[in-house]
Amino acid sequence: MRLILDDTQTLLQTTAREWVSERSPVGRVRDLRDARDPVGYSPALWQEMTSLGWAGVHFPEELGRAGLGFFDLCIVLEAVGRRLMPEPFVSSVLLGAGALLYAGSPSQQDTWLPKVASGEATLALGFEEAGSRYNHHHVGLRAARSEGGYALSGEKVHVLDGGSADALLVSARLEGERDAAEGLGLFLVEAGASGMTCEPQWRVDGRGSVVVRLEGVQVPESSLVGEPGRGGAVLDWVMDRACIGLAAEMLGASTEAFDVTVNYLQEREQFGQPIGGFQALQHRAARLLMELEMARSAVLGAARAVDEGSERISELASLAKARCADVMNHVTNEAVQMHGGIGMTDEHDIGFFMKRARAAGSLFGDAAWHRERWAALRGY
Repeated sequence: MRLILDDTQTLLQTTAREWVSERSPVGRVRDLRDARDPVGYSPALWQEMTSLGWAGVHFPEELGRAGLGFFDLCIVLEAVGRRLMPEPFVSSVLLGAGALLYAGSPSQQDTWLPKVASGEATLALGFEEAGSRYNHHHVGLRAARSEGGYALSGEKVHVLDGGSADALLVSARLEGERDAAEGLGLFLVEAGASGMTCEPQWRVDGRGSVVVRLEGVQVPESSLVGEPGRGGAVLDWVMDRACIGLAAEMLGASTEAFDVTVNYLQEREQFGQPIGGFQALQHRAARLLMELEMARSAVLGAARAVDEGSERISELASLAKARCADVMNHVTNEAVQMHGGIGMTDEHDIGFFMKRARAAGSLFGDAAWHRERWAALRGY
C-alpha cells in the first residue's frame, strides 16, 4: 500500500493548503458563531471551493468530474481541517452524496451529484436518533406504504447542515425491530416538503445541525435510494468512508494546532529565554509529533484502502477514527496548556481547536466505540 503522494497529489496538497490558508482564517469560526448564522458557513466561499473541483474530486468522470480517488479527497479534507472550515464537506459530500454514489439510481445521481460538485446544491443525511448511541441501525422513524409511495413519520437528531440543505436523505424503518440492520430504507426528501420541520441546534464547535421532524411526509416511490430494506448496508458503506474523511480533517486540525503551539514555544519568553528551550516542553512536543505521524499513517492507509477496494475498509476506518480522536484530544489539550492563560481566552484561536476536537471526536462514534468495533472486526 503506497502512502507517499505522487506529483499530482503533492500539487493538490500544496494548492489546497495555500488557498485555505489565504481565504479562511480560523477567526471566522468565531464570527459565524457570534452571528448565529442560520447557514453556519459561507455559501460564497463554498462556491469558490467547488469551482476548484474539490467537492467532486472523487466523483466518476461520467458525471463530468475529475475522476480521481478518495485519497485525493482526503488530501483536501486535511487542508480544510487546518483552518477548521465549516463548509459542508462532511454533510454534503461524504454523507449525502456518498449515499447517492453508492446506491442512488441513475436518475438520482444525474440530478444531484453534478449539483453537489458544482456547489449548486447541498445534501444532508439524517441517520441519528435519540438513544442510538452511534448505532445507525437504531431507527424508529417509520416509512408506511401509501398511494404512489411512502409516508414518513418520526424524528432525526444532529442532522449536520440539515437546515440549509436542498434535500435530505433520511433513514426509515420499513419492517423489523428498531435495531435490526435489515428492513431499513433510505429516502430522498427535498427541502420544504409538507410535514417536515427543522429545529436549529448549535454544537460546541459552533457548527450547525438540526432536529428534523417528519409528520406523514409523502414521498414518491422514486425517492427510495437503493433497494427496499437494504438501507442498513448503504449506511454501513457511507459511514465507513465518512469516518475516514472526518479523520483526515481531524488530522489537519491536529497538525495545525501542533504547529501553532510549536511556534508559540519558540516566541514566548520566560526567565530570559524562549519556553521552547525547556526540556520538559520539548519532550511533550516530541511525543505529540510521534502521535501525529502514527495518526497520519492510519488515515493515509485507510484512504488508500478505499481506492484499492480492500476488504479491510471497515477495520481501517475505525482504526483511523479512533487514533485521530485520541490524538486530537491530546494535541489540543496540550496546545491550550502550553499557551498558558491566553489559551483559555475566547480571543485566542487555539481554543476552537479543542472545541472541534470534542465535537468531531464523538461524531460517527467516539474513540472507545471504534476501538471496540476494531477489536470485534479483528476477531478479538
